[in-house]
Amino acid sequence: MKNILFKHIPLFIFELYTIVPVINPNVISSAVEMFLSAFRLRSRGQTQSIGTNLQNHWYNYGCTIFILILAMSCVDGTDFGTLEKNCNPDLKANISFAGLDTLLRDEVIQIHEDLVLEGIVISSDRAGNFFGEIYLQDTPTNPSRGLLLQIDLRDSHLFFPANSKVLVKLKGLYLGKTGETMKLGSAFTSFGNVSVGRLPSLKVMEHVFRSCEEVNVEPTLSTISELDSIPVNTLVRFEGLEVVEREFEEPFAAAEEETERHLQDCGENELVLLNSGYADFQAEPLPERNGTVTGVLIKDGKTPQLVIRDVTDLELINERCPKIITEFTSAQIFISELADPDNNAGARFVELYNSASEPLDLNLWTLRRYTNENTEISSTIDLSGLIIGAESTLVISPNAPEFELVYGFPPDLGLSTNSPADSNGDDNLELVDPFGTVIDAFGRIGEDGSGTDHEFEDGRAVRNGNITEGNAVYTFSEWTIFNDTGDVGTINQPQKAPQDFTPGIRE
Repeated sequence: MKNILFKHIPLFIFELYTIVPVINPNVISSAVEMFLSAFRLRSRGQTQSIGTNLQNHWYNYGCTIFILILAMSCVDGTDFGTLEKNCNPDLKANISFAGLDTLLRDEVIQIHEDLVLEGIVISSDRAGNFFGEIYLQDTPTNPSRGLLLQIDLRDSHLFFPANSKVLVKLKGLYLGKTGETMKLGSAFTSFGNVSVGRLPSLKVMEHVFRSCEEVNVEPTLSTISELDSIPVNTLVRFEGLEVVEREFEEPFAAAEEETERHLQDCGENELVLLNSGYADFQAEPLPERNGTVTGVLIKDGKTPQLVIRDVTDLELINERCPKIITEFTSAQIFISELADPDNNAGARFVELYNSASEPLDLNLWTLRRYTNENTEISSTIDLSGLIIGAESTLVISPNAPEFELVYGFPPDLGLSTNSPADSNGDDNLELVDPFGTVIDAFGRIGEDGSGTDHEFEDGRAVRNGNITEGNAVYTFSEWTIFNDTGDVGTINQPQKAPQDFTPGIRE
């Protein structure tokens, strides 16, 4: 019997602090002391005194705890609400977050001074989206700093609920920093390297205490574009956010996996929503409407991430943002010059021109190349991400370093060889808008350009200055073409770079 009892002492102590959180912490501490004393006596061979201690103390404490455990076994889960506050009115803070920050060094340090830090709890493990950690910020409103307290205490929200003020005795704790995150906890050593790890559950109650002062926490209102100005590890709120459309019908997280989801504003600026695969709401589908989102702002490297306490942090009840149209068509975008210099194949290029009085976003526009007599596309350029200015050119090169060396300036877009910008003068090209419509064409698909009126081998093809719109059907009269062996009407005069070409200038 004694062997069995002592074997289970560590589990019993853990249960006192975690599974039976409604017991007064002073009673728990006394029970723990009794068991540890008994263990020390037994290790010295004083078995008779052990028996006496067990009979007297175990009966008093054990029966009470046993009854409490039996009563609690009728509760579904561990959602017991919040414990009645057992605060310490005599404990006062004597160091600020800013002062703690000055103690940081390149390596993890242990704090030896009798310092007490005051902070506001902004996280909660009630729904399981946080685990083994408490995030604190320095003030209830407009915080300037936040930190991460790492603990090995289950259901910590029962002791330190969100929006409560706590006091942390720092003496004996370890302090470090990862990226922008200041951390407190115990020492964790791996391969000789010391980092900040979780504070054991029995130690948490020796270092962290509820304050007797009530506070009213107000999240910092922000926008995604303003995140760089918001202190990390603080509570923030966003208005007008929604889950990105590509993640509709997805759950908050994959089972047992930390999962990144994405929120966006009406300008399509995105923010990572980080969810635990063990959260109570893990399997719930992501909401599809727009509204207010509150959470703890953290960072993974330089990437901002938001962690919600539970789904009530998402108040998505409004209509979604109007869809932003980023795909436009225009007949005023066309091919204005093609180059295959006789003296340098690396100086080839394609020039586009926008004759409109407004710039155009080339999102989902493409340039296709059909090599020789091929009727299937040989290569394609996706022009997404480029904007062609009003009455301006856009120059594309298959060899950007060589282009800049020859012409004295970089192209707007540098590609590789065998791209549509790397034609040797007998290929056919099409400029296609986001909706699949051919806006402009050079050459005839299925016809090798050699010896025809669309050959520009060792030369150039220049769009005549009076042309202001594209043409989906190649029309020879719109072009002036130089080559070495072209058909009647073309100019059999090879061209040399750079003197015979005008990239970036509409003639």
